Amino acid sequence: MTKVLLTALEASGDTLGAGLMRGLKQRLGPDVQFIGVGGAEMQGEGLASAFDIAELSVVGLLDGLLAYRRADRRAREIAELAAREAPDIAVLIDSWGFSYLLARRLRRVRPSLPLVKYVAPQAWATRPGRAKALARNFDRLLSIIAFEAPLFEAAGAQVTFVGHPALADDVPKGDAHRLRERIGAAEGEQILLVLPGSRNSEVARLMPAFEAAVTRLKAVRPDLHVVVAPAPTVAEQVVARTAGWPFRTHVVEDIEGRRDAMAAATVALACSGTVTTELAVAGCPMVVAYRLGPASYQIARRIVRTRFITLINIAADEAVAPELIQDACTGRRLADELGRRLDDPGLRQVQADAQTRALEALGGVGPPPSERAAEVIVTMITRS
Repeated sequence: MTKVLLTALEASGDTLGAGLMRGLKQRLGPDVQFIGVGGAEMQGEGLASAFDIAELSVVGLLDGLLAYRRADRRAREIAELAAREAPDIAVLIDSWGFSYLLARRLRRVRPSLPLVKYVAPQAWATRPGRAKALARNFDRLLSIIAFEAPLFEAAGAQVTFVGHPALADDVPKGDAHRLRERIGAAEGEQILLVLPGSRNSEVARLMPAFEAAVTRLKAVRPDLHVVVAPAPTVAEQVVARTAGWPFRTHVVEDIEGRRDAMAAATVALACSGTVTTELAVAGCPMVVAYRLGPASYQIARRIVRTRFITLINIAADEAVAPELIQDACTGRRLADELGRRLDDPGLRQVQADAQTRALEALGGVGPPPSERAAEVIVTMITRS
C-alpha cells in the first residue's frame, strides 16, 4: 500500500493538495493513504489533518518570526509522524518557511525519503538564496509559474513545470447570469466584487479600507450591487464584519458562487494573492490592495526585488492592475481607482485584455496541474 505525506497551510495550497490527492487516487488506486496536514478540501479527500492550518497561516517576515517556535514544533510533530508511518514520498505544498523546517527534519529522520516541493518560494521576488536552499533540501520542484524555472535550475534544482491552477483547462467557468439572478441584479446593473484575502491578518488589515471604499462608491452609486466572496478560511470573520456594513451586501461563500461572481463583476477589489490570477482568467478588471504590519512592511521594502507584488503585473512587467499598498491603501484611493473603472467601459476592456496577455507569460492554459504533478510523483515513487 502506498502512503503519501502531504502538507499545505494556505487555502490555495489546500486546493492544490486536494487535486493532487484525486490524481494520485486515480493512478495508485483508492487504497492509497495520505498523512500530514491540510485544510477542508484535503480533509474531504481523506486526509486526517494533524492540526488546524489556521494556526500557521501567517504573512510577513515579522509575523513569521513570531510564529517560528510554533512552526518548528509542528514541523517536529510531522517529522515524528513520518518516522512512525514510513510514507513513500513527501510533498510539501506552499508555505516556504514551514516547508524548509520540515524538509530538514525529514532528512534527519528519513534520509532516503523523496522530498517534493510543490509551488516554489518566490526567490525571484525576495531572497534569491532560497533557490539554493530548495535545491539542497528537495529532490524535485513542481513549479506553477513558467518564468521561474530557469532560476531554480541554475541553483541546481530538478524542476518540472506543471502549470498554474487558475489556467487549467478543466476549471469550470462562472455563470454571470446565475449570479445576477441570485442577487437580484438586472442586466446592465453594475456589480462590485470584494475579495478580502484568505488569512485572518489580511482581513483584519484590509477590511476597514475596503468598507470605506465601498461606502464612498455606494454614496454616489446607490444602485451598485456589492458582492463579497470570502475564502473558506476566513468566511466566518468576513461574514461578521460585513454584517455591520451600512448598505446591502451579498456574501457568497460557495465555490460555484465565487466563480459566478468573478464572471459577473463589473470590477473587483482584491487582496493580492492567487485570486488576482483567477480574476484575470475570468476577464474581470481589478484593483489590488495589500497591507502588512508596519515592521514587516519596512523589512519587505528592503528585500523585495520586483517592481510589483501582483503576479500578472510581474509577468507583464507593467502595472496592468493598479496596486495600492500600505499607506496608499485607503478608502478614498481605492474608491477613486474603482470609480474610474466603473465609469469607463473602455478602460475596463483595455485592462481585461492586458490581464489576458499577461497570463500567457505564466504558461498559458493547459492540463490541470494536479494531473501533471500526480504523474511526476507516481514516477518518483516507482523509481524509489
